[in-house]
Amino acid sequence: MFLSDHANSVELRPLRYQFATVRGNRYDDNWLVIGGTVTTAEGSWSFADPCLLTHEARQVAAWLRGVAAGTVSVIQPNAEGYLFPDPWFNEPVLAFTFAGRSETEAVIRIHLSMEASPPWQQGEDKADIYQYFIEVRANTAALLEAADQWDLDLVPFPTR
Repeated sequence: MFLSDHANSVELRPLRYQFATVRGNRYDDNWLVIGGTVTTAEGSWSFADPCLLTHEARQVAAWLRGVAAGTVSVIQPNAEGYLFPDPWFNEPVLAFTFAGRSETEAVIRIHLSMEASPPWQQGEDKADIYQYFIEVRANTAALLEAADQWDLDLVPFPTR
């Protein structure tokens, strides 16, 4: 899945199962290593981390289609300025929020924490979980194309 606008781009794709052989554990058998490449005005970086279960990964395309259809609610920061993503996943590495919509495009936030955060946000300088994000503006066609591509990328990774 590739989402970009004039300022930022995020490419996400499932790379492999974390464990090649089935272990008989519904979690261990279904962790997917997700690879990401991010470009912003602050810099570019890549990551690869086992951060989504197979069923969680399938929620991403459904969420993108919901944003395109206008059925996903806008998430605003709380009174303290913190964002709480929806959807969020078991591992707090990757999450999404819908920031708003204009007449022609939606603004989505891709939250990148822990192993997915940029190098300058790691160590003692790291942001709180889910508080570092990239905003991307995309029209309906781009959101649907990203959802379709994500679904295609997940075909080799059924729930085991």
